[in-house]
Amino acid sequence: MLHKTKGIVLKITDYAENSIIAKILTQKFGMQTYMINGVKKPKAKIRLNMLQPLHLLDMVVYHKPNGNMQRISDARSEPILQTIPYDILKSSLVMFINEMIYKSVKEQHEDEMMFEFIFKSIEWLDAADEGITNFHLIFLSKLTRFLGFYPDMSTIEKSAFFDLKHGVFTRQQPSHIYLIEEQFIKKWIDLFLWPLDDFNQFKLDQKSRKYFIKKLIDYYTLQIENFGEVKSHLILEEVLE
Repeated sequence: MLHKTKGIVLKITDYAENSIIAKILTQKFGMQTYMINGVKKPKAKIRLNMLQPLHLLDMVVYHKPNGNMQRISDARSEPILQTIPYDILKSSLVMFINEMIYKSVKEQHEDEMMFEFIFKSIEWLDAADEGITNFHLIFLSKLTRFLGFYPDMSTIEKSAFFDLKHGVFTRQQPSHIYLIEEQFIKKWIDLFLWPLDDFNQFKLDQKSRKYFIKKLIDYYTLQIENFGEVKSHLILEEVLE
């Protein structure tokens, strides 16, 4: 049966000479795996340049509820990204965000609200003219709401630390190393409360930015089973220096 759905490309893997396997987060069906044939041919209906990380798609797909491998009947870029593919900072941000999403979202996990949040966030980043150096930090803090480990903010006024392992604010310093120290707690709280559509007004120095990217990776790693190692932030940090 054919279905129309929006999609966000997360990962592609070569398969045979002219085919690929694509992991795409869809609005209707969550994370899905698609076999796409002929994408490397000159007159391909679905072109390889449409399938770059976090590119946005309108798709017509064949969907089998219990199928491991699905197929796409038609797809087009919608909207077409205007700046992300050509801006080294934006493309580095997207590479990192893409890896974090891919490691976080489980197969066939349907969540239309999360999908719309990610989709709209990509549109905001693509349209931004300046002030994008902290976008990834605010985005990842907001994404935790959909992944199930957004912190309880009701105790922030009485807290001096944040326990990354247990996901809670606390007065007492945790006995382990996975924490947000007292001197960084105010900005950590701000990350979670700051409106994403106002990301260009969020200010951080370079030291704090590097600190928070590491701590957010730690937080995701501790909260999501089998999260794995993240590597793309190293490239992003070089671009941001």
